[in-house]
Amino acid sequence: MMGEFDAIRPYADAEVPAVLARLLSDDAFLNILTQFRFPRLASSLGWLLKPLIAYRLRAKFRDVHSVADLQVHVEGYVDRTIERATDGVTYTGIEHLQKGKAYLFLANHRDIVMDPAFVNYAVYHAGLETPRIAIGDNLLQKPFVSDLMRLNKSFIVHRSLTGRREKLAAYQLLSAYINHSILNDGQSIWIAQAEGRAKDGDDRTDSAILKMFHMSRKDEPFAEVIDSLRLIPVSISYEYDPCDLAKARELYIRATTGSYTKAQGEDDLSIAQGITGYKGRVHIHFNEQARHNLEDSKLLATEVDREILTGYRLFPVHYLAYAMWAERDPALNVPAASELFPAQELEKAEAEWKRRLDSCPAEQQPYLVLQYATPVRNQYRIKAGLAL
Repeated sequence: MMGEFDAIRPYADAEVPAVLARLLSDDAFLNILTQFRFPRLASSLGWLLKPLIAYRLRAKFRDVHSVADLQVHVEGYVDRTIERATDGVTYTGIEHLQKGKAYLFLANHRDIVMDPAFVNYAVYHAGLETPRIAIGDNLLQKPFVSDLMRLNKSFIVHRSLTGRREKLAAYQLLSAYINHSILNDGQSIWIAQAEGRAKDGDDRTDSAILKMFHMSRKDEPFAEVIDSLRLIPVSISYEYDPCDLAKARELYIRATTGSYTKAQGEDDLSIAQGITGYKGRVHIHFNEQARHNLEDSKLLATEVDREILTGYRLFPVHYLAYAMWAERDPALNVPAASELFPAQELEKAEAEWKRRLDSCPAEQQPYLVLQYATPVRNQYRIKAGLAL
């Protein structure tokens, strides 16, 4: 039976064995695994290693018959990746979530794969069920990537549509699916507050996304629909962004030429860099449910921004960048990093910040500074009661 959400929904438990079998005979997928596991041997001995890897994985996943089984298997890999690429993950506000309730997690967006992965990590380790994850179809160019993501509770957001009518229909379907997932399936949703990463460090909610949540229930008041979805603003803070130099380069090219065209495979590179690159400390803060009976998407966006920006954890590097930012505002009374952090912590941050600045071409450095300084300005503007 074809369901209305089949084109975008994650795979159901019954589909898991067939999709796994398809993945483990997908040449492109096995190629990537071989290169990842045996980078030196992949080109010369790939023909021999690929069938061996497929054989081992078939044996390993033989007893996987559901999405939950798969997540238990994958969780070890995720934890190891996190431990290797961070100096620890902390989270706060998890007490705002209740077992057995489904939520709409609306988060700031800095990294394609790791943002939802860290939210999953926090929720999973708190003994709660992991959310379904919204992912843009622009990242699913290879069939195996789509299979992998949909196995891991991802659903597809059709962003590459160009016609107005198609876009509207896709948004309508997305809205219906998000509402159905939370209210009928009792399954939480994770979605970014805006399309694309905040490359300049300025986390802002796109009110069009908030409008989209309401689209499939147009005859009900906006505030009631939002309330029923239990919207939780989530702040994700990275001490260091593994893609910061690439983002500085893109911002510089945009500022000097007026546009930026992604190279072939650039998204894949960002994903790999985001997963394996050094992040320092990572903090996830779950804010309380947005309950302000705001009747309008723009007012709600402002409220969500306040929550996300206030919940953002500022590390020493943010203050170091702010101190050298040409746009800093003396009226905000931002303290120096030395007033807030112990000497040893500050020394480590100064060395890492210097290393990043030294790796960045001089003309692109202002855009590197901007990424780390903007969250400081935003948070201190809120503290001072100023408009963002």
